[in-house]
Amino acid sequence: MMNSSPASHGTVHADPAPSDTSLLKLEDFLPHRLNVLSSLVSQALTRVYGRYGIGIPEWRVLVTLGESGVMTGKAVGAHTHMHKTKVSRAVAHLEQRKYLARRANRADLRESFLSLTPAGRAVYEELAPRALAFMDRLAEVVAPADRPAFDRAMKQLTRRSAELVAEMESDQS
Repeated sequence: MMNSSPASHGTVHADPAPSDTSLLKLEDFLPHRLNVLSSLVSQALTRVYGRYGIGIPEWRVLVTLGESGVMTGKAVGAHTHMHKTKVSRAVAHLEQRKYLARRANRADLRESFLSLTPAGRAVYEELAPRALAFMDRLAEVVAPADRPAFDRAMKQLTRRSAELVAEMESDQS
């Protein structure tokens, strides 16, 4: 009698190739595709701001304050969709680099008003044109006629994702 178990031959046989009827193909799964895109864009964008010794969270805080002026950490978090601990760490790092200043909120001592220092403003003003040039290079693969539809789709996906997050949070309450 012939034994065809892997152990009898000293090799392990791989499972047969998955069929085309698999339930989920990761490379076609929209959340995965968006995550890969986001990761690659973030890695490429690092070339714009990385030489300033800041990472993605610091970049987001710096740009948010650059465009808005003065905000609280909570408002920055809401604007950037970052968790409060990530905002807090980014703020501390920017403050250490002298790019950001805090001013106590006398009405609520638990929070501070955040703003860019002159050095932070100079970094923002140097980075903004480079970031816009990066955006133009990235978007050039989308035909000009398709850009309004692409922009609408991005806004709709963002809005829908926020709705799904809110639904999940209300289900947990």
